[in-house]
Amino acid sequence: MRTREISNALRKALLQGEKMELSLYESKLEEHVDEWYSELKAERGDYVFIITESSGDVAMAMIDKDKNIYINEAANEQLSKIWMKNYVKNLKLFLPKLAESIDEYGIAITGITIQKSPKRAKAIGMGKRSS
Repeated sequence: MRTREISNALRKALLQGEKMELSLYESKLEEHVDEWYSELKAERGDYVFIITESSGDVAMAMIDKDKNIYINEAANEQLSKIWMKNYVKNLKLFLPKLAESIDEYGIAITGITIQKSPKRAKAIGMGKRSS
């Protein structure tokens, strides 16, 4: 049942905008930022986000490849910018796994790599007709 409680707390914080706890970030996440940044650089990722829950409170951090650190609501806002139109869909997909990881390890860590989409070539013959 603990996983369900964690999932509900995450849903409230990430999807319903409930306030996240700075003190939880400071006690459980802050001291590990350099370590997570080193792992991000080693794996050549673009972002890593870390989330935790304790007694219904949620804290989150997001670190980018330039070592900008986003905390709690700012981290959630940054994540929503990265995922844009798929934010809600992705969170609904990931929430159960995040909750399981938090239940087992106390935190969930997820790396994000941005894939560049190839530019589309213009179709031949689609320009203006000459008379």
